[in-house]
Amino acid sequence: MRVLLVGAGGVGGAITRIAARRPFFEAMVVADYDRGRAEAAVAALGGDARFTAGQVDAGDEAAVAGLLARHRCDLLLNATDPRFVMPLFRAARAAGATYVDMAMSLSRPHAERPYEECGVKLGDEQFAQAADWEKEGVLALVGMGVEPGLSDVFARYAADELFDEIEEIGVRDGANLTVDGYRFAPSFNIWTTIEECLNPPVVYEADRGWFTTEPFSEPEVFDFPEGIGPVECVNVEHEEVLLVPRWVDARRVTFKYGLGGEFVETLKTLHLLGLDRTDPVAVPGPDSSVAVSPRDVVAACLPDPATLGERMHGKTCAGTWVRGVRDGKPREVYLYHVVDNQWSMAEYGSQAVVWQTAVNPVVALELLATGAWSGAGVLGPEAFPARPFLDLLTAYGSPWGMREE
Repeated sequence: MRVLLVGAGGVGGAITRIAARRPFFEAMVVADYDRGRAEAAVAALGGDARFTAGQVDAGDEAAVAGLLARHRCDLLLNATDPRFVMPLFRAARAAGATYVDMAMSLSRPHAERPYEECGVKLGDEQFAQAADWEKEGVLALVGMGVEPGLSDVFARYAADELFDEIEEIGVRDGANLTVDGYRFAPSFNIWTTIEECLNPPVVYEADRGWFTTEPFSEPEVFDFPEGIGPVECVNVEHEEVLLVPRWVDARRVTFKYGLGGEFVETLKTLHLLGLDRTDPVAVPGPDSSVAVSPRDVVAACLPDPATLGERMHGKTCAGTWVRGVRDGKPREVYLYHVVDNQWSMAEYGSQAVVWQTAVNPVVALELLATGAWSGAGVLGPEAFPARPFLDLLTAYGSPWGMREE
């Protein structure tokens, strides 16, 4: 396997550190718009000859396809933010390469009824091309991070091995992370955080299909394992709700994020001031006005999440709560994966949230390389058997857990 990794930020850098310990691939080209960042990611690996640094604009499909061809890469791993999903997705198809991402194509709210009906859903642009990918015999594995990704694998595992009937699948994400010196310092890409938290959340019900609610709706307190404890969780737009029902039979699917009251109020204030907008606004400069995106300004004002590890303390938990019936009796379980920031920093030099995101696509790549996972078309993690993934994740030194509710 020869991999083109596009994006050498926090998650991309963690991917290289994790992959460097595994023998399943022949080469990995690490490319970023900022060549220096790509070179730094490769240099940190201590001279592993399988890794090469490169430069590419993720929005330039021809350049990406050319890089794939020049290095004879048969797989493109997208570690950029969701704005670049479609150009990278198209570039991989043009080159006949397997495509893997951790977030799907962007949504657009319904023009008249944004808090009741879906407009363009997450992943719609990718799934619209599914037949073409399948006809060409090429795989696009979409949503293969931690959430979406591992959470979807948990859903498939529950359906295959734990339940006869499933009433509800609810992804629940929470943490007790703190960052010294900051009152507001998101542990993940703020551009993506704003996108998923302020867009209308999507809920799936079997007798209704997909529909939307208002941001931060249906608050509940969920008790997270391994000392994290109770955290208030709210509905957030996320890919699992769009992916799980395509392959797993469940009457209801939700995604709730443990944000905390202060975080929610900060996001509401950004929205109130229009600072969540992505369309450029004119800002007066010394000679002429400059067009800038308010959301990009917010991102530039906040610390890079990849640099927060030394100041961060606590644990992050990603998991899937499932309620249904087994052998005629009601059952509830929470399948989860916890990463302690102290461990991920000591072991890999990566803060917990980015490391937890990064490990899952590497596990998936190894399963594709060995043939344990295979397929064609646009497929989510639920389309593949869960047990090989969970076993390999444990072999990577990061076991998962299950709690009977």
